[in-house]
Order: sequence, then structure tokens, then C-alpha cells
Amino acid sequence: MVSTMKLVLFSALLLFSLQTGVSVTPLRFQHPLDPLTKEEITLVQTIVHRKYPTSNNTLSFNYIGLDDPHKDTILKWESTKPTTTTLPRKAFAIAIINTQTHQILIDLQTKTVLSDNIHNGNGFPTLSGDKLAVAIDLTLKYGPFKDSIKKRGLNLSEVVCSTFTLGWFGETQSRRTVRVECFMKESTPNIWVRPITGLTIVVDLDLMKIVEYHDRAIVPVPTTDNTEYRLSHLNPPFGPKQHSLATHQPQGPGFQINGYSVSWANWKFHIGFDPRAGLVISLASIYDLEKHRSRRVLYKGYISEQFVPYQDPTDDFYYKTFFDAGEFGFGLSTVSLVPNRDCPSNAQFLDVYVHAADGTPVLISNAICVFEKYGSILWRHTETGIPNESFAESRTEVSLVVRTIVSYDNIIDWEFKTSGSIKPAIALSGILEIKGVDMKHKKEIKSDEHGTLVSKNRIGVYHDHFFIYYLDLDIDGVYNSFEKTSLKTVRVTDGSSKRKSYWTTETETAESENDAKIRIGSTPGELSVVNPNKKTSVGNDVGYRLIPAIPVHSLLTDDDYPQIRGAFTNFDVWVTPYNRTEKWAGGLYMDHSHGDDTLAVWTKKNRDIKNKDIVVWHVVGIRHVPSQEDFPVMPLLSTAFELRPTNFFERNPALKTPSPRDVQWPGCRS
Repeated sequence: MVSTMKLVLFSALLLFSLQTGVSVTPLRFQHPLDPLTKEEITLVQTIVHRKYPTSNNTLSFNYIGLDDPHKDTILKWESTKPTTTTLPRKAFAIAIINTQTHQILIDLQTKTVLSDNIHNGNGFPTLSGDKLAVAIDLTLKYGPFKDSIKKRGLNLSEVVCSTFTLGWFGETQSRRTVRVECFMKESTPNIWVRPITGLTIVVDLDLMKIVEYHDRAIVPVPTTDNTEYRLSHLNPPFGPKQHSLATHQPQGPGFQINGYSVSWANWKFHIGFDPRAGLVISLASIYDLEKHRSRRVLYKGYISEQFVPYQDPTDDFYYKTFFDAGEFGFGLSTVSLVPNRDCPSNAQFLDVYVHAADGTPVLISNAICVFEKYGSILWRHTETGIPNESFAESRTEVSLVVRTIVSYDNIIDWEFKTSGSIKPAIALSGILEIKGVDMKHKKEIKSDEHGTLVSKNRIGVYHDHFFIYYLDLDIDGVYNSFEKTSLKTVRVTDGSSKRKSYWTTETETAESENDAKIRIGSTPGELSVVNPNKKTSVGNDVGYRLIPAIPVHSLLTDDDYPQIRGAFTNFDVWVTPYNRTEKWAGGLYMDHSHGDDTLAVWTKKNRDIKNKDIVVWHVVGIRHVPSQEDFPVMPLLSTAFELRPTNFFERNPALKTPSPRDVQWPGCRS
């Protein structure tokens, strides 16, 4: 799917003039993991500008986010159940100042710079919208480009351009460059399916000049036929009429939101937001009805990276191997959710602030929605085995969903269930990445075009989506172990049974990181995180099971440059000891990275993970072989995994959970 943000990643994040000596509104009480506020982002901007005045420095902010407090500090703070006091907050900023990348740590209470270090390694930070806009403007004003447009008989005023990251292909020294591609608009908003093929345009973002330009070949620009997707612009006949559903909660929503802290049913958790990761779920605990206390399940979870390698090695596409979180920012690319469309009518919404390239805070209204989902079955049983008696017992499931959408039409959900499960899900929609070709029928294809002819003159290029989740599970405590349970077939050879075979399990506790590198699908088995220090009444280690998504493995060779950068996809599951600095599976500096600061590199240390504070990393993949049904805009394609309690509770935790209509339930609390 086309990354719409690559047109002008922060088209809404226009540069604003900054007056020195900005007064900052006093900071209100907040949870220490809350997203940075408008005032805090402004404070970071002010402090950095005072140190590096823009009158004699060129400066752009690539990241302004909360500097993660130390985990033990958060846990100690939370254990006191504070209501009026908070922890000192710090912000971490990455800024390019006079072509050098600075890592700046700021104390938001004392308003001081605690550290200011220059990054001298490989890779560059998340791209900033101001540079991308200038790169596009340079292209549209470039003489040879105008000549190329004229040679194709196209109208320059109808040309729309976008920027794309270039990756790394073995260069010993990388420049901060992007490639510019252009498209025709005319009578359709669906510019992405009308590429102007055959041009190579490379812009150096430090020099702010075009450093490479080639006009290789003229390929017809696909027409506007059947490209419209806006309902108001479509003509009859229309699809089947769907009846509306009115959602009514006579007692109001079943959840409470206090700031960014959520309480619902037997769950409590915190919603965070990061310019790079986007939605962050923290401090998820579930109330145990029998133990009469809340028990921790997840300290922190978020999508660490998305790797999208396209499978066309030609000049027009070989470089399209995107790392969307690190190169463009999930948080920076988050869009405002549309009520009653993106989220149901019973949803509540949260706003967040991100930053523009000059450090100005930018509001994303309705960035996150929270809603209850109805209609599934929680559990049921029909009893017919008792003489002269039969009955059915069932419960309606109500779950809680937290949702965001990034601008390239990735729908990100975290679903919480009263049964104790957490179900993260990804759904993809949007518009295909199209390669223009001089072909109108499949019979004209004489060689591998690396995709499907989805419409006349349009190849939808093969590609993968790999999302890697960071899951700092704290199962009923910080110290956990990772267990691999294999299933093996046993033959009955002693004549003790009429059966000739059965299967049983063998469980192994991973001692080190190498033991926990799992490629799902090679052998049957189950994966769990357990707390070996806590037992159920019958002696089982309390735990949570990872029920993985359908495995999708990278088919690139290990020595291919995109795979070196995306080596975190070599396995479906990794386990590492908790390290506050190991947050980004592809490395802190993803643009033009060399793959020398990835999860695959960290785990070469083969550190001990048994009965430690551990982090599980799970790769969730979607392989996309485009079809005509994906044109002109694609219906949802989704995948999910589940974190499910396994011997965590003494029995079914939802046994006494009534259905919403069971108002006469004995002892039921309203």
C-alpha cells in the first residue's frame, strides 16, 4: 500500500515562526508515562533554540518524545498509588543542527539540557517534513524535469510529487538523500495509481539540491478510468444496501478514562503515544476475582518497526524497502479518526500532540479511540447428558478496543478481553504501490513484471509487511522465563493400548537469547512466558501463552542489503533481557541504516534470559500478492495474535462475568 505520508509526510506540519523567550504554561499533574503535552513540546523547542539560535544555525527537529523513566522508578511510583504527585519528566530530542545529528536530553522541570551528544555512526533520524517539501519544490522547478514532463505531453500543473527513502545498498558512506517520484492528478484524487514512470530523481537533503537525474524511458501514464473511490463522486449502480445499527448504552460506557489511564471491567492500563512508535500500551493489569487484587501482565507494548520490502529489483523499485516507523514515524503519521466510520458511535477519543520540523507542537485531534465491542460469545455449554434435564449456559462477550490509524492506512488495534486475553491486531487498506507499464492485457506480459496486472497499464507490485511488536511482559511480577513446549508423536509398541500412537508435550525453558530465537511453523509447539516464582494452587507456573499470527517469513537472502537492515525478521519470536535503550528493532537511526544496530545484532551477546526481566519481540507478517479486487482501493487485509492466560488464574476468570442483559444476575454489581 502506498505510504500517503510520503507525498509530504507532514503536510499539516507547516513551519511556524518562533518568538524567542516563549512563556510556557505551568505543567499540570500528569502520569509519568503520559505523552508530551503542548507546553512540554514548546519548552523543548524553546530550550534548544536558546542554545542554538536559528539566527545563525540551521535546525530541524526529527524527534521530540518522552524520555522513558527507568522501569524500577515507575513500578515504585505506581506501587504508592499516587493521586497528586508525579515523577520528574524528561524529554529526548533528536535534531539535525548544521548537518550534524544531535541527541539532546532535557529536564522539563529544571528546564535544563542534561546532555547533548552528536551521533557519528551510520544512519539518519526520522525524516522531517520541511526538507521533504523543499525536495518536492526543487523537483517541480528543475529544468530537466520540466523538459521530461513536456516530452511526455503532460501538464506540469497537474503533476504531484512525493519523496521516498532510498535505503542502503553497500555504500561505505551514505548521504542523506531521498528519491522523488511524481504522479498525475487531473480528474482523479487517486494520484498513486498514475505514476510517471522512467524518471530517477535524487535529492540531497543536506545540500538541498538535486544530485542525480535520469530520464530513462517513456511509459504511458495510466488513465483516470475507474480510479475514483470517493462515494460522493461515484455513479450508480451502487452495492447492496446495508441496514444501520444504533448503539445504545443505557448505563453509559463501561470504561473510564482519566487523562490517559483506562479502567474497564477487570483491566487497568495506560495509553501512551510516541512520535515514532505511535500508540503505546503500558502497565496493563487484570483484577483477579479470587485473589482480590490486580496482577500485572504487560509493562509496555508497541510496534517497534514495520519493514515493507517491495519485490521488484528494477531501477524504478529496487530501493522501495521501507521502514515506516523509523524513517517516517508511526506517531508523526497518525491521522485523526473519523467518528462513526473509523470508530463506532460508542467510542471515546483522545487527542495528542506531535511536533513540526521547527519544534512547534501540532495537535492530532481524535488520534486514539477507545470503544467496547459487542456480539461475540465469551463462553458457552449445552448440557444434554443429565437424564430428564437439559440446558444451555452462555455469555455474551464484550471486549475493549484501543485503536489508531496511520496515514498509510494501517489500522492498529489492541483488544482487551475479560477472559484475560490481549489481542493486538493489524489491518491494512489503502492504495497499491503501482508500477506503470505499456501493457493492457496479461497476454502481453513476456517476462516477470514482479507483480499483478490489476488494471490497464498498472502492475501492483508484490511486497511484504512485517510488523515487530515490543512486548515487555511482566507476568505477575518482573522476573519471568520463556518456555518452549514442543509436541511429539509417541508410538505405542508394547501392546498396552489399541491405539498405535498419541502425542504428548515436552517443555524446555530457554536459558539464553539464542535458545529463544523461534521460527514458527517448523515444528508444532506452544510458546509461553511464565513466572517461575509464582505457582497456582495445583503447582503450575503462572503464565501467558503467545498464540502467534499466521507466520510469514522473509524470502530475501540473508546477504541482501534490505534483509541485513531488517534482520529482525529472521525469526518470528525473539526474547531479550530488558534493556532501557533497546527499543527499536531496526536501530535508533533507520534512514540509510547499515543494519549494525538491530535486534539481530544485540542478541549475538546471547545474554541470560532465565528468570529475568525479559522482553518478547514478535514479528507479524502479511504477504501481499495484489489482485484486481485491490484496485482502486483495497478492502481490509488483517492479521492478529493473542496473549492468552495459561495457568495464570485458578479457573476460568470469566466464569462469573454476566452478559450485559443479565441484570438479574445474583449479586451482580451495577
